[in-house]
Amino acid sequence: MSRRIITAALAGLGPASLGLAGCHAATAQPPAVEGSVDRIVIEKAAHRMSLYAGERLVRTYEVSLGGGGLEPKARQGDRRTPEGDYRITGRNPRSRYHLALRIGYPTPAQVAAAKAAGIDPGGDIMIHGLPNGQGGVASLYKGQDWTDGCVAVSDVEIEEVWRLTRDGASVRITP
Repeated sequence: MSRRIITAALAGLGPASLGLAGCHAATAQPPAVEGSVDRIVIEKAAHRMSLYAGERLVRTYEVSLGGGGLEPKARQGDRRTPEGDYRITGRNPRSRYHLALRIGYPTPAQVAAAKAAGIDPGGDIMIHGLPNGQGGVASLYKGQDWTDGCVAVSDVEIEEVWRLTRDGASVRITP
């Protein structure tokens, strides 16, 4: 059969017909500008973090979360990732993990609720990379919830998130 006939025959088939379900051509997006991300949405059940500049989706990442399960953080040491609305309140370039963006957890309301319950709400929640020196084995961390309540991506990804996200960006963490 000639190349022209094969090409014409394949042109009428969709990706699923070719055994390529889930594959799609990348759509060209304008390059993200340093410091343009002003909103981060983390969907815990989907293990997904999306970065936005205004209403425009800039990037999406698969994330690892706290090893304490998908329930919302309740107290210090439970290894759960909190839920709610926060801000990026700082950066730590010398973190034990490859770069870290501080999430403003707990909020004053969460502190008050924890105090009323007689518990410590915990804190020090970050978006960060892998433990220092572990970047070469990133595949071992992918798809695993291993943090103490933080949100983790690969070292290459946190470098991009670090560069794109402005200080004070809003962070929404959903169930």
